[in-house]
Amino acid sequence: LGEGRGFEIAQSRLGPGRIHHCMRAVGLAARCYELMLERSLTRSTFGKTLSEHGMVMERIADAATDVEAARLLTLSCAVAIDEEGANQARDKIAMIKVAVPELTLRVADAALQVFGGAGVSEDFPLARAVAGLRSLRIADGPDAVHKRTVAIMEIKKAKKRMNAMKRSRL
Repeated sequence: LGEGRGFEIAQSRLGPGRIHHCMRAVGLAARCYELMLERSLTRSTFGKTLSEHGMVMERIADAATDVEAARLLTLSCAVAIDEEGANQARDKIAMIKVAVPELTLRVADAALQVFGGAGVSEDFPLARAVAGLRSLRIADGPDAVHKRTVAIMEIKKAKKRMNAMKRSRL
């Protein structure tokens, strides 16, 4: 591939790697969500199952939404890489790097909350899931770097659209 292109080669491998990390995170969050649902249906407090309490219902709704959003963002990015190539999908790669770890961490944390003290014990995988998902937000670079990338690319696209609209009016 040529001398002096090591950084370029390394960067080209990061996109697919980030998708892999995100796919695993979505799977882990889905498992945490399932555990949360099972716990909420089988554990009772104050004469009702946890699933009948408003706060737990809200956590379930938020977690279902977060898992689906993370899954769809990851899928959208994978499709963009397949159809356009990793370089053209850099904005989507940066987006999933920020959004998916945040979304999936919220799901794992919600599940841990529903489990209460048992959630941080070694009897359940939730504390380990929270630690793993939190470290994912650091592993591929800090969120601020990826947010900056997204912002720069979005600003460029907006400028291009605005310039095209100005030309079409002339």
